[in-house]
Amino acid sequence: MCMKRLLIALLFTGLMGPAVVLAGGIVTNANQSASYVRMLARDASTSIDAVYYNPAGLTKLADGFHLSLSNQSIFQKKTIENKFPTLNDSKYVGDVAVPLYPDVYAVYKKGKIALGFGLTPNAGGGSADYKTGLPSFEIPFSAIPMSLAASEIPTDEYSANINFKGSSVFWGAQINASYAINDMISVSAGLRYIYAVNTYEGTIKDVLVNPTKAAYGFDGSMRTASSVFHTLSLGTAAAAIANPGVGGLATGYPTLTLGQLVAGGGINGTQADAIAKVIGFNSYTDCSLNMTQIQAAYNTKAAVLEGNSAATADQELDSKQTGTAITPILGVNLTFGEKLNIGIKYEFNTNLTLKNSTKKDVVGGVNPDGTLKYMFPDGAKVRSDIPAILSVGIGYKVLPKMRMSAGIHYYFDKNATIEKAPGVKKDIEGNLYEIALGGEYDITDKVLISAGYLYAKTGVGTGYQTDLSHSLSSSTVGFGGAFKATEKMQINLGMLYTMYSSDIKTITYPSYGNLSANETYNRTNLAFSIGVDYHF
Repeated sequence: MCMKRLLIALLFTGLMGPAVVLAGGIVTNANQSASYVRMLARDASTSIDAVYYNPAGLTKLADGFHLSLSNQSIFQKKTIENKFPTLNDSKYVGDVAVPLYPDVYAVYKKGKIALGFGLTPNAGGGSADYKTGLPSFEIPFSAIPMSLAASEIPTDEYSANINFKGSSVFWGAQINASYAINDMISVSAGLRYIYAVNTYEGTIKDVLVNPTKAAYGFDGSMRTASSVFHTLSLGTAAAAIANPGVGGLATGYPTLTLGQLVAGGGINGTQADAIAKVIGFNSYTDCSLNMTQIQAAYNTKAAVLEGNSAATADQELDSKQTGTAITPILGVNLTFGEKLNIGIKYEFNTNLTLKNSTKKDVVGGVNPDGTLKYMFPDGAKVRSDIPAILSVGIGYKVLPKMRMSAGIHYYFDKNATIEKAPGVKKDIEGNLYEIALGGEYDITDKVLISAGYLYAKTGVGTGYQTDLSHSLSSSTVGFGGAFKATEKMQINLGMLYTMYSSDIKTITYPSYGNLSANETYNRTNLAFSIGVDYHF
């Protein structure tokens, strides 16, 4: 068989999205206060974290200045399993650590007016460390033996040292103005300024294979794939694989085809087949190119092989993406008597563009003419919108000491533009929604306990899922409590655990003979929170 072009393509597929997504939509983090962690349903909140969850409800606060400081420590493990037949190991694990995840809220309330400020990690907020890379990193290297063997260069082993670490945080600085029209209806309007930063670091080292081919000096020992492709490139450029050489035939018989040369006795069929196979034909009888065209095809082939040499050489990645955007936010709060409160909030779609600032880049593929593709070209831009969100919450005072809350969040993911590469939009089939239920109970005047449950149903479809950027349905439980240290200060403590439903996707790889493999996505998530609310 002919030596097919080996494209070391898209090693870092999916890196355009945040490295970590916690409770919330495919981009947005919804865990934005210690009270949320202990209860999971805050959409009708009339406490200070209403700055984020229910801005119109801030008019229910007592007059004066209110301040809230909280932090979460979040630990997540992502497990990807890919059954591609040439991989040495099918399982890849990424550890996500977010020791510091702060939320800051401040509100000034006077009469019917409340002014609120919030600073939160609106998306991302941590780093993911894949010490052995990911399937999309390794599969191109694992396929090298198969491609060499198809070129009649027996090869059955490979090894590679791959490491990747990505971090992401979309900081959100939010301001709201809330106004109580009357005791029943309050409204709000606000803006959130987004400053997004994604960083990517990684190395590709020691890509080795064990080819056997005496004509090239390959003896079956492990050697760098880069040197193998360089040797093949030189051999192809010199037309050393055929005898007589392609260059000589092109000079002597520029307009003749291989079939015509065989018919005229210039070369025999075995020699003609050897020439044809190098440029992708099973036999010289399938090749209608003349010798001038064949020589040009050989030159292109040599350039592609040299590109493969660069793509398998030791490389480093050091790139940062940054961008800014504005999210408009509207809210309404409805109060019915002393027991029932309803909060409604709508966040508009945030049109966010990220720009690369790259110090070191890696080869992401080889073009048909042998020129190289790079994964993070300096200055390149990619869209990474934050989808619009509609949330509705209901709070009800069941008993003098017991309060229950419910909420629904609907993320307009399908309307957002999220690109996996510049100009290439990710496929999103439908929208994600969440349903939350929580409650709290006053044990004493100073101590309360709380618990909650949240169900998230993703709608993105398998076309969205990749080993680095995927969305899974989940169930989350949270519990904790609060302690009134003084009449003006409350301390909140919480813990949540998220159980994800694994997803599986069948991937077909056209570059590798249309081989198919199942890829499975799963993860676990654990978070702890502590916060202080203070009324001056």
